[in-house]
Amino acid sequence: MKITSKPSSTTKNKTGGWRTFIPKTDLKKCIGCGTCARICPENAIAMVKIKAKLKPKTDYDFCKGCALCAEECPVKAIVMELDKK
Repeated sequence: MKITSKPSSTTKNKTGGWRTFIPKTDLKKCIGCGTCARICPENAIAMVKIKAKLKPKTDYDFCKGCALCAEECPVKAIVMELDKK
């Protein structure tokens, strides 16, 4: 049995295909605190450097659209939008 380093990190466990809503981040409003990445139950959000600042990057292959990131963002930089797959 192979153990992965983080939940949902294997390509065959992509689980984001059935969601209705997706999080969209306003990077200008984002303060880079990382709350969204810490609260995501699927570890679908990683903090990456964008122009020397940490910003969230969502892996939509694993995001289920639960909206925890949007609810917990202290500056409301994340909004949920209808997934137009």
